Amino acid sequence: MPSIPNVPAANRLLAALPAIDRQNLLAQCEPVELHFAEILYLAGAQIPHVYFPIGSFISLVTPVDGDTGLEVGLIGNEGILGITLILGVDIAPFQALVIGAGLALRISTPLFLQALERSRPFQLELNRYLYVSMRQLAQTAACNRFHLVEARLARWLLMSHDRAHADTFHVTHIFLAYILGVRRVGITKAALSLQERKLISYRRGNITILDRNGLEAAACGCYRTERETYESILGNE
Repeated sequence: MPSIPNVPAANRLLAALPAIDRQNLLAQCEPVELHFAEILYLAGAQIPHVYFPIGSFISLVTPVDGDTGLEVGLIGNEGILGITLILGVDIAPFQALVIGAGLALRISTPLFLQALERSRPFQLELNRYLYVSMRQLAQTAACNRFHLVEARLARWLLMSHDRAHADTFHVTHIFLAYILGVRRVGITKAALSLQERKLISYRRGNITILDRNGLEAAACGCYRTERETYESILGNE
């Protein structure tokens, strides 16, 4: 495995580590390009690698009735894919699906566990991130149950905008219907409403955020709650 000690830590969890801990961890990682719709884990399968997204982002999807699913979490450069390993569990609880193509740093599970054992700051950082992930999971469950499709879509677009680091990103109505657990006609209606209000534009599978402030006003309060939780637990380090 090639070492990459000079790769900048664009991942926020890595950037928060003391320099020596960060460099030791980076030396065990390899850069990989993640591709749209690539499946990194299947729910119930073993976790072979841990990923630190940099320019990519990943949807955590729980399977429902075999052929459908529902997104329960989203991971970008603020987080890590494979967090359950710190609990001593190497079985993936969700399907990990790439929805934002781009760069990530990857480390094998054995090397990750060795790095975790050697670094107390790394352990503390991931413990805090696990708490944030649990809050996101609970918030998403409540959002899916109580909020309307348009507000949920606006929230999802904001979360993706944060992780894409670009105003335009690729996603289809069919894909949105799948991860939000609604019918395609519901997504089409909600997206059309946001377009008519000039908050977004949609063309050939690409969504562009036109009015970030307006989109935040259209989203449910879950988006603000999740951001505040992350910043209060991990953002001031």
